[in-house]
Amino acid sequence: MERVYLDHAATTPLDPRVFEAMLPVLREGWGNPSGIYREAQTARKALDEARDTVAARLECAPAEIVFTSGGTESDNSAIRGVSAAWRAERRAPPGHMITSAVEHHAVLEPMEALERDGWEVTVLPVDREGLVDPASVQAAVRDDTALVSIMTANNEVGTLQPIAEIARAAKSRNPATLVHTDAVQAAGAIDIRPDLLGVDLLSLTAHKIYGPKGAGALFVRHRTPFRPLLIGGGQEGDRRAGTENVAGAVGLATALDLAHAEMDARNAHVGGLRDRLWRNLREGIGDVSLNGPRDMRGRLPNNLSLCFPGVEGESILLHLDMEGVAASSVSACSTGSTEPSHVLTAMGIDPDIAHSALRLTLGLGNTEAQIDRVGRALPEVIARLRALSPIR
Repeated sequence: MERVYLDHAATTPLDPRVFEAMLPVLREGWGNPSGIYREAQTARKALDEARDTVAARLECAPAEIVFTSGGTESDNSAIRGVSAAWRAERRAPPGHMITSAVEHHAVLEPMEALERDGWEVTVLPVDREGLVDPASVQAAVRDDTALVSIMTANNEVGTLQPIAEIARAAKSRNPATLVHTDAVQAAGAIDIRPDLLGVDLLSLTAHKIYGPKGAGALFVRHRTPFRPLLIGGGQEGDRRAGTENVAGAVGLATALDLAHAEMDARNAHVGGLRDRLWRNLREGIGDVSLNGPRDMRGRLPNNLSLCFPGVEGESILLHLDMEGVAASSVSACSTGSTEPSHVLTAMGIDPDIAHSALRLTLGLGNTEAQIDRVGRALPEVIARLRALSPIR
C-alpha cells in the first residue's frame, strides 16, 4: 500500500536538489572552517556562500545570520541571548518579557525558566482563531520590557499572526523593546524578511522546508544586545560556539533558496489540495470542526486542523496509520503527552473536544489521488470509532 504522508509540519523529506548541493561538502569540504589550510578554507568558502544565500533571501547582512542546530536552539538563543545581554549591559535586575499562549514549547519553556530566575513574563491570550491582538501587546509593554516573542505562523493550527503590526505596537510603546519571531513554520510559505516584519530576531530551521535536520539559523539584527547561548569558541561572530555544520548550512541555504523561488507554485499546489480535502471531509463527516482561521487566507496554505467530537485523536491516528496515512494530533514535540493541546485550549476549545484533534499538513509530494483516498478513508475511520465510542 502506498503511504500518504500528511505531517509536513513535523518534518519534510529531503529535496533531492538539497541533497545534491550538500554532497560536495560532505565529500570534499569536510575540513574545519576555522582553520587556515586548504581543507579548512574549502569548508569556509562553502559556509560563507551559504550565509550569503540565507542573507540574500532575508534581505539582511550576512553578518546578521547565525547558523544553529535548528529552530529550538534558535528560539532558545534569542530569548536567553537577549535576557543575558539585558542583565549584563544594563547591570540591572531581571526585567519583563512578553509572549503568547500558543507559542511552541521552544519559546514557552525558556520563558518559564526565566520566570524561575526572577524575570516577569506576560503570556498574552489569543482569540478563537488563535490570533494575538496587537493592541494587547502594546498595552502589555513596559519600560523594562526586554523582548516580545510571538510566532509568525502556528505549528498546530496554521494561524498567521500580524507580526508587523505587533512589532509596531510594541515599539510604539517602548522603542528599546526587542521583537523576536519564530518563523520556523512560515518560511517558504510567506514573506519573512525581517525588515518587512519589523523584527530584531527571527528563527529558522531547514527540515520544515525540505532541508536536512540539525540545521537552522537565527537572524540577529545589527547592534541588537545579545549574548551567546553556547560558549567555548569564537565561531559565528562570537554568537554561537562550536564547529559549524557546514553541510547543514549549505542544505539550509539551498532549501531556503528553492522555497523562495518556488513559493507561489508550492502554495498553489498544497493550498489547492488542502481545500479539496476539506471539501471532501465536510461532505463525508458529520460534526467536524475547523480549528484556526475560517478564512483559509489567514492560515498556512498546507494546514488543516480539525476536531471530531466523540473520538480520541490518538485513535484516529492509529487507524489512519493502518490505512497507510501518516498524520498527527498535536505538535510532534508534544507527542506522548496525555494533556490536550495547549494551543487549542488557549483558543477556548473544550479540553474534551481538543482531545479529538487531527492535524493534516500537506506537502509537495502529495497528489489529488492521495487526497481523495484520505477523503474516503478518514470518514470511514471516524464512523467506526464513533460507533465504538461509549460517550456517543
